[in-house]
Amino acid sequence: MNTPKKHWGIVGGGMLGMQIANKLVQQGQEVTLLEAAPQLGGLTSAWKLGPAVWDKYYHVILLSDTVLGDLLDELKLKDEMKWVETKTGFYTDGKLYSMSNSIEFLKFPPLSLTDKFRLGLTIFYASKVKNWKRLEQIHVADWLRKWSGKNTFEKIWLPLLRAKLGENYQHTSASFIWSTIQRMYAARKTGLKKEMFGYVDGGYARILDAFTKHLEQQGVDIKTNFRAGSIQAGEDGGVLVQDQAGNTLAFDEVILSVPSMVAGHLCEGLQQEETEKLQNIEYLGVICASVLLKKSISPYYVTNVTDKTPFTGIIEMTTMVDPEHFGGHTLVYLPKYVKKTDSIFKMSDEEIKDLFWNTLKNMYNHLSEEDLVSFKVARAPHVFALSTIGYSEKLPDISTSLPGVHILNSAHIVNGTLNVNETLHLVDKKLPAILESARKRPQNIQSYE
Repeated sequence: MNTPKKHWGIVGGGMLGMQIANKLVQQGQEVTLLEAAPQLGGLTSAWKLGPAVWDKYYHVILLSDTVLGDLLDELKLKDEMKWVETKTGFYTDGKLYSMSNSIEFLKFPPLSLTDKFRLGLTIFYASKVKNWKRLEQIHVADWLRKWSGKNTFEKIWLPLLRAKLGENYQHTSASFIWSTIQRMYAARKTGLKKEMFGYVDGGYARILDAFTKHLEQQGVDIKTNFRAGSIQAGEDGGVLVQDQAGNTLAFDEVILSVPSMVAGHLCEGLQQEETEKLQNIEYLGVICASVLLKKSISPYYVTNVTDKTPFTGIIEMTTMVDPEHFGGHTLVYLPKYVKKTDSIFKMSDEEIKDLFWNTLKNMYNHLSEEDLVSFKVARAPHVFALSTIGYSEKLPDISTSLPGVHILNSAHIVNGTLNVNETLHLVDKKLPAILESARKRPQNIQSYE
């Protein structure tokens, strides 16, 4: 049964909020998209880096990203995709190794032949597991020790877990590593078993520009620089959204795509249990440095770092994207995933630059000060929710006790890793139930500003 036409307010203009707006307007709904920043995009937004404009945070498109592929097709960009075979490196004990194929894996010195067999078995087994909910009840460290053995866990898995999760790995479930392995397995082209990664010329800046225009052409009302301050029930049964300047908009239904604790803070009148569930979802943030260099540092798209360094890994984007997009220079990302309470969030950009840049030069001794073109630091306090024990059972309902208010965000990705494709897929999975909930509610008498 179709939902009567209603006026929907979408709070949060990242890729999730944009796709919600896209799907709603295509079903004949009236939609207003509210974003606090000057432009849409959220974690996929871009900035100027030296002579180039590129993504603030690193993103890649996989062959298996079919939902994102459908959106790119809708935006007339799919045929412009560039696909590249990439390589993977491992930096351990002060040395750089290639881990891009089976032969290199077998030659990897830090592990014995038995260790390598057990590591390979762990990855293969995880790729075949279907019951991810069972893994949600097991600590990731316990599961990896059982399958890979103590030595492999200590030399490979533990440094990688700490790099991605910090000490939070201790209360993270095995579903985290399962979803990571599932995504990377799906990235390998059937038969060739090669990692084929893709991008659109211009990066996400180009995608966001096309997506924004697409929404506008369909009639979506986009309001940027709108920082929501509160959301509450209106007297006539609608929902009132007030910004921090005191301006109020009224809607029949509102969907918040912002992080859970932010949503819980904004919504006035939620039941205490709902608020507690929203606040108890643990998020990791990221400090991500974009480093533009005059020379390449390695042939690897991703270099996993098991040594103790201030960043969690090294992503050399120009092993995949043509350097001509960056004036012939090399773009390297240096991310560090931490909670927003970590002391690094209090450091200045200059302090982070000194720490990261000096470490990178020590790791790659062919680098010098003259090679640095640009260094910029992006910060996001809420990037992804931690997959804690029994995580999926702790989530609050998407349609809240506040009539007409729904909260849908990346925390609802319960059996996958955070990426654009999974984020878009959430809309396909969850929007029908939201529409059904809205259909059962009477329409607001009047929407007004």
